[in-house]
Amino acid sequence: MPVLNVTLWEAKETMKDTLTRDEAWALIQEYGSTENHIRHMLAVEAAMRAYARYFGEDEELWGAIGLVHDFDYDRFPDEHPYAGGRILREKGYSDEIVNAVLAHGETGVPRDTRLAKALYAVDELTGLLVAVTLVRPSKDIREVELSSVRKKWKDRAFAAAVNREEIERAAEALGVELWEHVGIVLEAMKGVATEIGLDGQAGR
Repeated sequence: MPVLNVTLWEAKETMKDTLTRDEAWALIQEYGSTENHIRHMLAVEAAMRAYARYFGEDEELWGAIGLVHDFDYDRFPDEHPYAGGRILREKGYSDEIVNAVLAHGETGVPRDTRLAKALYAVDELTGLLVAVTLVRPSKDIREVELSSVRKKWKDRAFAAAVNREEIERAAEALGVELWEHVGIVLEAMKGVATEIGLDGQAGR
């Protein structure tokens, strides 16, 4: 029994409690994410970095979690995000990191950290903001105003697959007023417009 206790202690000591951007990017490359999915993950990374600054958290860690959160999707679409959680755990990442990735899906894993709540809150919203951008003639997110998003939000036929109630609940759980939340994510995505393919080049 003492040997088992030492083994468990050693395992905890060697657990990785952080994830770097380079490590996240390596996983994306290893598991073959598509270009569109990479753009989504870059958008979520930007939003997570913005929220890390907002809350005074570790911007590098939060950004890396945002970047890596869907790395398993294209290889294991039927097992997402369970496959991603399993791979991260096998690589020795901490429960906080693994659970944040698992909790962005409907897995039953509780969103009991601010990190997990933020990831869940920004994930669905980025899709709506992409849709709002792509119906503009310029297809440039830097020209999108919050008022435009509000208008499209009210039109339930627009981007009908986006779960607006989920976004509302997620913002509330995060403790941020809905339209402040939308503004934070929108501004974050504007900052990476070229990287996520929303800089107007597609409209030319």
